[in-house]
Amino acid sequence: MSKKNIKTVSLDDLDSMEDRSRRDAPDGESLGPDFWKSAKIVYPEGSKERITVRFDRDVVRWFKAQGRGYQTRMNAVLRSYFEAQETGQRKP
Repeated sequence: MSKKNIKTVSLDDLDSMEDRSRRDAPDGESLGPDFWKSAKIVYPEGSKERITVRFDRDVVRWFKAQGRGYQTRMNAVLRSYFEAQETGQRKP
């Protein structure tokens, strides 16, 4: 963004500005379970690190049997566990 497009305002100016959000706007339509069945996890590019890791053969077979993107699904399972541990919520 060029500097000519940037406007500087004070806190008083911000307080006096009209709130343009629409509190009366209807909620979006529910996506439903069919959408989530085929939804894909997408991570920002460059956020992954290439490593060498060893998993039990039956675990890898099971993930591969789920179809294309098995490594992404494995990462999602590990991320879920990681986040649960970080927040202190142990999931079975």
